Amino acid sequence: LARTAARLGLHVFAYNSYQSIIRGGHTWLRLRMGEERTGCHGDHLNVLIALNQDSIERHAREVEPGGAILFNSSRLRCDASLVPGGVQVAGLPIREITQDLGTLLPVMQNTVALGALIRLIGFDVKVTEELIAETFKHKGAQVIEQNVKVFRAGYGYAAKELKGLGRTWAFSRKRRPIFTGNLAFALGAVAGGCKFYSAYPMSPASFILHWMASHSEKCGVLVKQAEDEIAVVNLAIGAGHAGVRAMCATSGGGFALMTEAIGMAGMIETPVVVVNVQRGGPSTGIPTKTEQGDLNQAVGASQGDFPRVIVAPKDPVDCYYATAEAFNLAEKFQLPVILISDLLLSEHRSTADPEALTPEVPIDRGEFLTESAASGGPDGYRRYAMTPSGVSPRVRPGTRGAVHVSATDEHDEQGVLISDEHTNPAIRRKMHEKRMRKMAGVLAQLPPPALEGPAGADVTLIGWGSTWGAIHEAAAQLAQAGIRANHVHFKYLHPFHAREAKELLGASKRTIVVENNFSGQFARHLRAETGVSADHLIAKYDGEPFEPAGIVRRVRAILEGRPPDGRLDEAEAREIAYHYIRIHLEDKARPVRFAQAPADGRGEPVWEVEIVDREELDPRGKLIIGMDTGSIHAWEPAAGKG
Repeated sequence: LARTAARLGLHVFAYNSYQSIIRGGHTWLRLRMGEERTGCHGDHLNVLIALNQDSIERHAREVEPGGAILFNSSRLRCDASLVPGGVQVAGLPIREITQDLGTLLPVMQNTVALGALIRLIGFDVKVTEELIAETFKHKGAQVIEQNVKVFRAGYGYAAKELKGLGRTWAFSRKRRPIFTGNLAFALGAVAGGCKFYSAYPMSPASFILHWMASHSEKCGVLVKQAEDEIAVVNLAIGAGHAGVRAMCATSGGGFALMTEAIGMAGMIETPVVVVNVQRGGPSTGIPTKTEQGDLNQAVGASQGDFPRVIVAPKDPVDCYYATAEAFNLAEKFQLPVILISDLLLSEHRSTADPEALTPEVPIDRGEFLTESAASGGPDGYRRYAMTPSGVSPRVRPGTRGAVHVSATDEHDEQGVLISDEHTNPAIRRKMHEKRMRKMAGVLAQLPPPALEGPAGADVTLIGWGSTWGAIHEAAAQLAQAGIRANHVHFKYLHPFHAREAKELLGASKRTIVVENNFSGQFARHLRAETGVSADHLIAKYDGEPFEPAGIVRRVRAILEGRPPDGRLDEAEAREIAYHYIRIHLEDKARPVRFAQAPADGRGEPVWEVEIVDREELDPRGKLIIGMDTGSIHAWEPAAGKG
């Protein structure tokens, strides 16, 4: 469906919420399509394609009037009480629709539903058939023919039995690629001249390793899967020391193991690019959910002070160019560069205009000394010469006349250690200052943040990284509601454009930081770097990304002076009820009614949730959930259900 939309010239954004096991739990994908580019998956649901009963029960009530619910009515049912007014219940009797097509795999119900949906939303059926043929080309003509017949059966049934949704499209038929942030990191690395990549598989960064490994020979990149993240980062630093562009990637837990070596790269002034694709933490956390919880970790990686660069791209196109830029910064200033992403940015799929991506990216490898230059000077080659810029002359290992020690202990200009009997406070001070002088050069090269939207707005929304799309759209929704809003987004987190940030935010009437973590890590970082304290924080840390309407609701509450309400709402109580059902009731029941009740000795008000049998709808019992704590206070079985 996404590829059909992209081939017809529409823009696409897809977010997949899934579990960390191959089968099990509730998994859903939200696909947004439109004639205008979008930076998030939005907050509306027009069509639900439910492949199991659980999806009907959880999402049917979200479908907006004028939309439709598609499901296999041969084995699923859609309770009328779940369906909002004005929504078409489009049951697809799969067995009946496909009875003349022979024995089919159960998964092919998806193809029937796709055919029906293509009809309902008014897409060009021929384009989808072309894509089916391309997808199954490697399996032969018979498989292609079978899938096309199944697709046409779904399309034909919808044409005969269902009502179209009345949507008209202006198809430009401009073909747009669909890709992810992780793919953009890999492509950007190759375009930027990366010749070595190392990794240990860790979600949600693993795709970069998979792509690099499968394209290593074609792209001329040596790929190593190491035994752990300590080995991974040391391999990459070693490759950088040897003179090639090197990168590695991981998530927060793996990054924790890399931090001492990242400090080593800072000390021995060796270029390396490290990608941290954040997921929910701490510890192993929630491997397949998104979060922006590793900013403090990146800023504080390793012990002591040393020069580093931290870059947080906002979308896949930005990931592509930021990766190429990271290599330039790493080599020009001889330091580690951390690209900080998250599951949403790295794994969501979206379209880009082909002209937005070019294989020709600027490459600046910094200064490499030649043999004659390296051997000059009264004391020979000084690898760590105390230059005004802080950047010292670099050579490739093996260059004649350039023997030196790359010391992880503090050292003098030639690399001679000053950590033992040669301890020297004066050299230590000047060498430390020399390394840190690089940061002024880095900052001067980076473009400062800019204000998006009208000056003098009522509200300034502040974000970093993957939240750009949701914040950008939220600002537009606020404007439509008569609330003037603008937006400042930060890409370069270290070094930080403190002066420019203070000027931008100093003119703001009310500032609100929006970020996907509990403690407001960027809000703290902003205050530490600039002295500017944001007026408010909108934090989200449930594993799911922001949606524009959610940001708008919380901005409205702030403007109206309503304090944050941390109590469970009905949707959250429903999620907790489903968890209880899955664990304790064998996934054979569902919640049907929710009522708020006073504390009555429980210490907090509660949700009383009525649970019924999923098939027979007989009462199973009542679940009591605390509204403040989220704790399950009691399970009260229905009579005879023990």
